[in-house]
Amino acid sequence: MSLQLGQIVDALGGRLENGDRHLQIDAIASLEDAGPQDIGFLSNPKLHLQMQASRAGCVAVGPRMEEEARKRPGAYLVVDDPYLFFARLTQLWRRHHQLRPAPAGVHPSAVVEEGAQVHPTASIGPLCHVASGAVIGEETVLTSRVTVGAGCVLGCRVLVQPGAVIGGDGFGFANDKGRWVKIEQLGGVRIGDDVEIGANTCIDRGALQDTVIANGVKIDNQVQIGHNVEIGENSAMAGCVGIAGSAKIGRQCTIGGAGMILGHLEIADNVHISAATVVSRSIKQPGHYTGFFPIDDNGRWEKNAATLKHLHALRDRIKALEQTQKNG
Repeated sequence: MSLQLGQIVDALGGRLENGDRHLQIDAIASLEDAGPQDIGFLSNPKLHLQMQASRAGCVAVGPRMEEEARKRPGAYLVVDDPYLFFARLTQLWRRHHQLRPAPAGVHPSAVVEEGAQVHPTASIGPLCHVASGAVIGEETVLTSRVTVGAGCVLGCRVLVQPGAVIGGDGFGFANDKGRWVKIEQLGGVRIGDDVEIGANTCIDRGALQDTVIANGVKIDNQVQIGHNVEIGENSAMAGCVGIAGSAKIGRQCTIGGAGMILGHLEIADNVHISAATVVSRSIKQPGHYTGFFPIDDNGRWEKNAATLKHLHALRDRIKALEQTQKNG
């Protein structure tokens, strides 16, 4: 099934130029792969040459790229934010093509223990396990093989991808003369509304108080969130992020793939952390933070790493030299 270009404009807005509203759009495609019956989008101005070479029947662009779009044959659609337009277009496409949403109810292979509360509009997929005392909110979807531990609360419209574990024990042990003594994890997990949790992600229950994921948070695949972590509204983190216990992440933060947050740190609102960055101190001010050692030939890398070890001594020597010159 296809959509007419005019139907897309009517539903999502934008200003259509050099195009026919009756053009049949068969698919959403990348600029490289799109054909005459496809629609693409340009969110990165650096890719404008790809746009000009694209065979797409229509390309969505931002106002700043309209002049570049005019250079290519075919229609273009001017929208405020092409990437946001793309997201809404995928939703429109799903609705139009009647891709079946997850059915409400509990799959026959799922286990919902006595004492758990599952809203009638929620969907509990194949092989899921919902423990006693857990609460699953309105229109929340557990896709398959999802585990929700005892006393964990999921709000409305939460989407949990396959294999995620919510409410497993946090990592807590005390050392008794060389042997580890387990600290029982007595808290739960509280997840707000409109949260998405990726495949095989683990969110540990709190040791005493709850681990808290606020409204609108988006979590990618294979993310580890330790006990008593708090994540503020509308923050997002990419795959393989690790957040150690009791860290507090503010609102509207982003953490790139494989970023690491050490325990008991506080991250302010609107902080953006680059991929593979290790955060070893609290961040009090909004901004973009990066901290990783660039890749290099192994021999040069080892020499540079060795030099780093001597930076402190070099700094002291420079300070002493500056003081000598000042006094001289």
